[in-house]
Amino acid sequence: MSQLILIGGYPGTGKTYLSKKIQQRFPIFQMLSLDEMKEENWGLFGFNNLEEKEVLNKKSVDDYYTKMEEHFQQRDYVLSDYPFSEKQKNRLEFLVQHYNYQVMTIRLTADLNVLFDRQKKRDLEDDRHPGHLLTVYRKGDVLSEGLRRDNLLEYSEFVERCKTRGYDRFSLGYLYEVDVTDFADIDYEGLFSRISGCIQANE
Repeated sequence: MSQLILIGGYPGTGKTYLSKKIQQRFPIFQMLSLDEMKEENWGLFGFNNLEEKEVLNKKSVDDYYTKMEEHFQQRDYVLSDYPFSEKQKNRLEFLVQHYNYQVMTIRLTADLNVLFDRQKKRDLEDDRHPGHLLTVYRKGDVLSEGLRRDNLLEYSEFVERCKTRGYDRFSLGYLYEVDVTDFADIDYEGLFSRISGCIQANE
């Protein structure tokens, strides 16, 4: 039985960073990122307003599931990170049941005050895709530091999203929860051991 690992949790928890560490340790996994698909479509088509951006986001979601299904048809081991919620659960659940996949959810949690500071810092970094912060975008557009600061999420809105969107409740299959309030406290070897055990159980 092949395996899908979903890395979920609040924004700012380091999901992409962790997924890269897991893939380095277990290169059998193919990476699949919804955010990367959004950024690719923003670059290809651009958007002039939030309505057009939402159309591209929906296209990216469809692209994401199409690619996932292609991986499943090939019996690939798949690793995907996103702030998953109930919005994605039914479709994911259908696919893993249809293709008989074993699922492990790694749910990252942390103190929301710490996460807000991390999120704010990330949005100010040069490698942060401008499309995440803009309502109008064309490939090559660059955000000035001032414009980045004007588009930062307010603390109250950040906390509201975290508390109402269910990032901290999503799970599919076997759940392994990790508190990443302090990255220095993360037991990566313990996590890798659980992943290794899941892989061996599927062989």
